[in-house]
Amino acid sequence: MTQICKLSVAQHESDLLSVVHSLIRSMNETNLQVMNSGPCYASCIRFYLVKLMRLSGYDAGVCASKWQGSGKVPGGDHEYIDIIIDNNSGSSERLIVDIDFRSHFEIARAVDSYDRILNSLPVVYVGSFTRLKQFLGIMEEATRSSLKQNSMPLPPWRSLAYLQAKWQSPYERYTHSEGNNISDSDCFDHKQCCGHLKRLQSCLQSGIEIDRLLKPRNSESNWRMKPERWRHPLFRPL
Repeated sequence: MTQICKLSVAQHESDLLSVVHSLIRSMNETNLQVMNSGPCYASCIRFYLVKLMRLSGYDAGVCASKWQGSGKVPGGDHEYIDIIIDNNSGSSERLIVDIDFRSHFEIARAVDSYDRILNSLPVVYVGSFTRLKQFLGIMEEATRSSLKQNSMPLPPWRSLAYLQAKWQSPYERYTHSEGNNISDSDCFDHKQCCGHLKRLQSCLQSGIEIDRLLKPRNSESNWRMKPERWRHPLFRPL
Protein backbone atom coordinates (compact mmCIF):
# COMPACT_ATOMS: atom_id res chain seq x y z
CA MET A 1 0.00 0.00 0.00
CA THR A 2 2.90 2.37 0.74
CA GLN A 3 4.22 1.73 -2.76
CA ILE A 4 0.94 2.94 -4.24
CA CYS A 5 0.83 6.01 -2.01
CA LYS A 6 4.34 6.98 -3.15
CA LEU A 7 3.40 7.06 -6.84
CA SER A 8 3.73 10.70 -7.89
CA VAL A 9 0.90 12.44 -9.72
CA ALA A 10 1.58 15.31 -12.14
CA GLN A 11 -0.41 18.50 -11.49
CA HIS A 12 -2.23 18.39 -14.85
CA GLU A 13 -3.26 14.78 -14.11
CA SER A 14 -4.57 15.79 -10.70
CA ASP A 15 -6.51 18.72 -12.21
CA LEU A 16 -8.01 16.46 -14.87
CA LEU A 17 -9.00 13.91 -12.23
CA SER A 18 -11.00 16.61 -10.42
CA VAL A 19 -12.79 17.48 -13.66
CA VAL A 20 -13.62 13.83 -14.38
CA HIS A 21 -14.92 13.27 -10.84
CA SER A 22 -17.10 16.38 -11.05
CA LEU A 23 -18.60 15.36 -14.40
CA ILE A 24 -19.34 11.81 -13.21
CA ARG A 25 -21.11 13.14 -10.10
CA SER A 26 -23.23 15.41 -12.32
CA MET A 27 -24.63 12.51 -14.39
CA ASN A 28 -28.07 10.97 -13.96
CA GLU A 29 -29.87 7.96 -15.40
CA THR A 30 -31.71 10.02 -18.01
CA ASN A 31 -28.39 11.09 -19.53
CA LEU A 32 -27.49 7.46 -20.16
CA GLN A 33 -30.80 6.67 -21.88
CA VAL A 34 -30.03 9.02 -24.78
CA MET A 35 -26.52 7.72 -25.40
CA ASN A 36 -27.34 4.31 -26.84
CA SER A 37 -30.37 2.91 -28.65
CA GLY A 38 -28.98 -0.62 -28.66
CA PRO A 39 -28.49 -3.16 -25.88
CA CYS A 40 -26.51 -1.62 -23.04
CA TYR A 41 -23.23 -3.15 -21.92
CA ALA A 42 -22.36 -0.43 -19.37
CA SER A 43 -20.52 1.63 -22.00
CA CYS A 44 -23.03 4.49 -21.92
CA ILE A 45 -21.25 6.11 -18.97
CA ARG A 46 -18.03 6.28 -20.94
CA PHE A 47 -19.71 7.74 -24.01
CA TYR A 48 -21.60 10.34 -22.00
CA LEU A 49 -18.46 11.27 -20.06
CA VAL A 50 -16.63 11.73 -23.38
CA LYS A 51 -19.49 13.95 -24.58
CA LEU A 52 -19.20 16.13 -21.45
CA MET A 53 -15.40 16.25 -21.75
CA ARG A 54 -15.59 17.34 -25.39
CA LEU A 55 -18.15 20.03 -24.50
CA SER A 56 -15.63 21.22 -21.91
CA GLY A 57 -12.96 21.55 -24.60
CA TYR A 58 -11.07 18.28 -24.13
CA ASP A 59 -10.03 15.98 -26.98
CA ALA A 60 -11.59 12.85 -25.46
CA GLY A 61 -12.65 9.57 -27.03
CA VAL A 62 -13.81 6.05 -26.14
CA CYS A 63 -11.13 3.50 -27.04
CA ALA A 64 -12.08 -0.11 -27.77
CA SER A 65 -8.95 -2.25 -27.63
CA LYS A 66 -8.66 -5.84 -28.81
CA TRP A 67 -5.80 -8.32 -28.86
CA GLN A 68 -5.17 -11.87 -29.97
CA GLY A 69 -3.92 -14.56 -27.61
CA SER A 70 -0.18 -15.09 -27.70
CA GLY A 71 1.76 -17.70 -25.73
CA LYS A 72 0.43 -17.71 -22.18
CA VAL A 73 -1.50 -14.46 -22.65
CA PRO A 74 -5.18 -15.01 -23.58
CA GLY A 75 -6.87 -12.79 -26.14
CA GLY A 76 -9.43 -10.26 -25.03
CA ASP A 77 -10.90 -6.79 -25.39
CA HIS A 78 -11.37 -3.72 -23.22
CA GLU A 79 -13.01 -0.30 -23.37
CA TYR A 80 -11.67 2.86 -21.75
CA ILE A 81 -11.34 6.60 -22.38
CA ASP A 82 -8.33 8.57 -23.54
CA ILE A 83 -7.73 12.32 -23.52
CA ILE A 84 -5.12 14.06 -25.65
CA ILE A 85 -3.49 16.96 -23.81
CA ASP A 86 -1.34 19.58 -25.59
CA ASN A 87 1.80 20.44 -23.62
CA ASN A 88 3.51 23.82 -23.48
CA SER A 89 6.40 22.38 -25.47
CA GLY A 90 4.14 21.92 -28.49
CA SER A 91 3.91 18.14 -28.11
CA SER A 92 0.88 16.18 -26.95
CA GLU A 93 0.33 13.59 -24.23
CA ARG A 94 -2.21 10.78 -24.17
CA LEU A 95 -3.83 10.25 -20.78
CA ILE A 96 -5.86 7.19 -19.82
CA VAL A 97 -9.22 7.35 -18.02
CA ASP A 98 -10.65 4.10 -16.64
CA ILE A 99 -13.89 4.56 -14.71
CA ASP A 100 -13.92 1.09 -13.15
CA PHE A 101 -10.28 0.69 -12.28
CA ARG A 102 -10.50 -1.44 -9.14
CA SER A 103 -12.58 -4.15 -10.81
CA HIS A 104 -9.55 -5.25 -12.86
CA PHE A 105 -7.88 -6.49 -9.67
CA GLU A 106 -10.70 -8.13 -7.70
CA ILE A 107 -9.79 -11.71 -6.84
CA ALA A 108 -11.42 -14.56 -4.94
CA ARG A 109 -10.36 -15.42 -1.38
CA ALA A 110 -8.11 -12.38 -1.13
CA VAL A 111 -6.03 -12.05 2.05
CA ASP A 112 -6.54 -8.99 4.26
CA SER A 113 -3.35 -7.28 3.12
CA TYR A 114 -4.49 -7.55 -0.50
CA ASP A 115 -7.88 -5.99 0.28
CA ARG A 116 -6.09 -3.04 1.90
CA ILE A 117 -4.00 -2.51 -1.24
CA LEU A 118 -7.07 -2.89 -3.46
CA ASN A 119 -9.01 -0.30 -1.47
CA SER A 120 -6.10 2.15 -1.74
CA LEU A 121 -6.40 2.16 -5.54
CA PRO A 122 -8.19 5.10 -7.16
CA VAL A 123 -11.84 4.41 -7.97
CA VAL A 124 -11.32 6.17 -11.31
CA TYR A 125 -7.85 6.09 -12.85
CA VAL A 126 -6.74 9.25 -14.67
CA GLY A 127 -3.14 9.55 -15.78
CA SER A 128 -0.33 8.51 -18.06
CA PHE A 129 0.30 4.98 -19.22
CA THR A 130 3.70 5.16 -17.51
CA ARG A 131 2.08 5.60 -14.09
CA LEU A 132 -0.58 3.05 -15.00
CA LYS A 133 2.14 0.45 -15.61
CA GLN A 134 3.47 1.13 -12.11
CA PHE A 135 0.04 0.38 -10.67
CA LEU A 136 -0.21 -2.79 -12.74
CA GLY A 137 3.21 -4.02 -11.61
CA ILE A 138 2.35 -3.47 -7.94
CA MET A 139 -1.04 -5.17 -8.26
CA GLU A 140 0.30 -8.15 -10.19
CA GLU A 141 2.87 -8.71 -7.45
CA ALA A 142 0.21 -8.33 -4.72
CA THR A 143 -2.13 -10.71 -6.57
CA ARG A 144 0.59 -13.31 -6.93
CA SER A 145 1.39 -13.07 -3.21
CA SER A 146 -2.26 -13.32 -2.13
CA LEU A 147 -2.93 -16.35 -4.34
CA LYS A 148 0.27 -18.03 -3.18
CA GLN A 149 -0.83 -17.71 0.45
CA ASN A 150 -3.98 -19.61 -0.51
CA SER A 151 -1.97 -22.20 -2.48
CA MET A 152 -3.48 -20.97 -5.74
CA PRO A 153 -1.57 -20.40 -9.01
CA LEU A 154 -1.60 -17.09 -10.87
CA PRO A 155 -4.12 -17.38 -13.77
CA PRO A 156 -2.94 -16.11 -17.18
CA TRP A 157 -5.54 -13.31 -17.10
CA ARG A 158 -3.95 -11.98 -13.90
CA SER A 159 -0.48 -11.73 -15.44
CA LEU A 160 1.21 -8.38 -16.02
CA ALA A 161 1.28 -8.97 -19.79
CA TYR A 162 -2.49 -9.50 -19.89
CA LEU A 163 -3.17 -6.45 -17.72
CA GLN A 164 -0.99 -4.23 -19.89
CA ALA A 165 -2.67 -5.55 -23.04
CA LYS A 166 -5.93 -3.91 -21.97
CA TRP A 167 -4.53 -0.42 -22.43
CA GLN A 168 -1.60 -0.79 -24.82
CA SER A 169 -3.17 -3.01 -27.52
CA PRO A 170 -4.39 -1.64 -30.89
CA TYR A 171 -7.69 0.19 -30.49
CA GLU A 172 -10.52 1.91 -32.33
CA ARG A 173 -11.31 5.43 -31.08
CA TYR A 174 -14.85 6.82 -31.01
CA THR A 175 -15.78 10.39 -30.11
CA HIS A 176 -19.54 9.78 -29.91
CA SER A 177 -22.04 6.97 -29.59
CA GLU A 178 -23.61 5.75 -32.82
CA GLY A 179 -27.05 5.33 -31.22
CA ASN A 180 -28.10 8.87 -30.37
CA ASN A 181 -31.38 8.86 -32.33
CA ILE A 182 -33.81 6.88 -30.23
CA SER A 183 -37.44 6.13 -30.94
CA ASP A 184 -39.96 4.74 -28.45
CA SER A 185 -39.68 1.31 -30.05
CA ASP A 186 -35.90 1.29 -29.52
CA CYS A 187 -35.84 1.69 -25.73
CA PHE A 188 -33.55 -0.87 -24.14
CA ASP A 189 -32.96 -1.70 -20.52
CA HIS A 190 -30.13 0.37 -19.02
CA LYS A 191 -30.14 -1.29 -15.58
CA GLN A 192 -26.51 -2.36 -15.90
CA CYS A 193 -25.30 1.13 -16.76
CA CYS A 194 -27.52 2.84 -14.18
CA GLY A 195 -26.43 0.44 -11.45
CA HIS A 196 -22.79 1.00 -12.37
CA LEU A 197 -23.26 4.78 -12.26
CA LYS A 198 -24.86 4.64 -8.80
CA ARG A 199 -22.02 2.52 -7.42
CA LEU A 200 -19.43 4.78 -9.02
CA GLN A 201 -21.00 7.96 -7.65
CA SER A 202 -21.34 6.37 -4.21
CA CYS A 203 -17.63 5.47 -4.16
CA LEU A 204 -16.64 8.99 -5.24
CA GLN A 205 -18.88 10.53 -2.59
CA SER A 206 -17.36 8.29 0.09
CA GLY A 207 -13.91 9.48 -0.99
CA ILE A 208 -14.99 13.12 -0.64
CA GLU A 209 -16.36 12.50 2.87
CA ILE A 210 -13.13 10.79 3.92
CA ASP A 211 -11.11 13.74 2.60
CA ARG A 212 -13.31 16.12 4.57
CA LEU A 213 -12.70 14.17 7.78
CA LEU A 214 -8.94 14.27 7.22
CA LYS A 215 -8.75 17.90 6.14
CA PRO A 216 -9.19 19.56 9.60
CA ARG A 217 -6.49 17.29 10.99
CA ASN A 218 -4.14 18.25 8.17
CA SER A 219 -4.92 21.94 8.59
CA GLU A 220 -4.18 21.72 12.32
CA SER A 221 -0.91 19.98 11.56
CA ASN A 222 0.06 22.71 9.07
CA TRP A 223 -0.83 25.45 11.61
CA ARG A 224 1.38 23.86 14.24
CA MET A 225 4.29 23.65 11.82
CA LYS A 226 4.24 27.33 10.86
CA PRO A 227 6.49 28.50 13.74
CA GLU A 228 9.03 25.81 12.80
CA ARG A 229 8.85 26.94 9.19
CA TRP A 230 9.94 30.46 10.08
CA ARG A 231 12.94 29.16 12.04
CA HIS A 232 14.44 27.72 8.85
CA PRO A 233 17.22 29.98 7.43
CA LEU A 234 15.49 30.13 4.04
CA PHE A 235 12.40 31.75 5.58
CA ARG A 236 14.06 34.26 7.92
CA PRO A 237 13.25 37.89 7.09
CA LEU A 238 16.13 39.85 5.55
